[in-house]
Amino acid sequence: MGVEVKVEGLTKSFGRANIWSDVTLTLPPGEVSVLLGPSGTGKSVFLKSLIGLLKPERGSIVIHDTDLVKCSEARLYELRKLFGVLFQDGALFGSMNLFDNIAFPLREHTKKSEAEIRDIVLDKMNLVGLTGSEGKLPGEISGGMRKRAGLARAMVLEPEIILFDEPDSGLDPVRTAYLNQLIIDLNAQTDATFLIVTHDINSAQTVPDNIGMLYRKHLAMFGPREVLLTSDDPVVSQFLNGRRQGPIGMSEEKDTAQAEREMAELDGELEGLPPLKPQLVASAGLPERKAVARRQARVDQMMHTLPQAAQDAIRASRDEAAREAERTATRTRRLPDTGATDQFSTQDAGWAVPQSDPGRHRPRT
Repeated sequence: MGVEVKVEGLTKSFGRANIWSDVTLTLPPGEVSVLLGPSGTGKSVFLKSLIGLLKPERGSIVIHDTDLVKCSEARLYELRKLFGVLFQDGALFGSMNLFDNIAFPLREHTKKSEAEIRDIVLDKMNLVGLTGSEGKLPGEISGGMRKRAGLARAMVLEPEIILFDEPDSGLDPVRTAYLNQLIIDLNAQTDATFLIVTHDINSAQTVPDNIGMLYRKHLAMFGPREVLLTSDDPVVSQFLNGRRQGPIGMSEEKDTAQAEREMAELDGELEGLPPLKPQLVASAGLPERKAVARRQARVDQMMHTLPQAAQDAIRASRDEAAREAERTATRTRRLPDTGATDQFSTQDAGWAVPQSDPGRHRPRT
C-alpha cells in the first residue's frame, strides 16, 4: 500500500510574494486525492514542495517519520525514490526516444541489467498504450502520447506516491475520460497514494477519494469527496459547480457587494443539493479499490456532523451505487461465457491496461 503524507503548517513565498500559508492536510495512504483551486493559487508549487524541488519557509512534510523540509540532502535523495511524478508537459528529454526516457530513472537509481530494464520499460509502455512507439522522439508524437510516456516513466520505480500535475491539460474530453479510467485502474492495481492537480470539474467529481481546494493563499477545505461535493461553503460550491456566481472572480476574489448581487440573481436556484456523480470504479477483471472502503469508513464516522441535506445526498448516492453494481453484475452474468464483459476498458482507443495479472504493478514492500 502507498504511504501517508502528512503536511502541517506549510508556508511558501517567492521573495515578498506569499503563495500560500499554513497549509495542513494528510494524504491518506493508498487513496486518490485531488487538489483544486483557481489559476495562480500555487497548486503546482505545492507539488514541487512535496518532493523537495522547492523549500518552504515554515512547516513540515512527514513521510516515513522523516520531515522532508528539514532532512539532509542525502536522505531527501533517497525519499524521492518513493515518488513518481507526471509533470504538465511530460518533461521528457527531447533528444532521447521514448524507451530511453522511460528507462532513465532505472539507469539512474538502480543497478538492473539492460535486459531487466527492457522488460520493465516495455511493460510500462504497454500499460499506458504506447507499445510500438519505443523509438519515437517526444517531438514526433502528440501531447497526449507525451503525457502517457511521462506516466510510464513515473511508474518504472514502482513508486508508493504518484503526483499528477494537470494530467488532463491539452487533452480532449474523450482522452481525458480514458486517462481518468487509467488512473483509477492503476490505483486498483498498486494501492499507491495519488495526488492530482486538475482544473477539470468532471475529473474532480468522479475520480478522487479526497478533494482539497486552495483559495486566497490558504487551503479552504480538504476531506473525503462526499463531504466536499455536498459542501455549502460558497467558494467550494462555486468552483465545483463551475458557476460565475460566487466569491471567485477573474482576479481570484470579488468584492463582497458584487458577489452578493450575483448570488441574488440565482433567486433560489441553488436550493437543495444536486445528486452526487458516481465515482469511477476499476475496469472489469481488476480488484476492487481498497481505498473506497477506507474512505467510506471515515465518512461514516463524521456523518453526524454534516448538514442533513449532505447526509441525505450521501446516502442517496450510496443507494444508487449499490443498485448500479447489482445491474452490472446481472448484465455480466447474462453474457456468453467467452471471457468478454460489457465493462468499459481502457484498452479501447489505445489506452491499454493489462487485466490478467493485477499483482504485477504493486509497489515494492
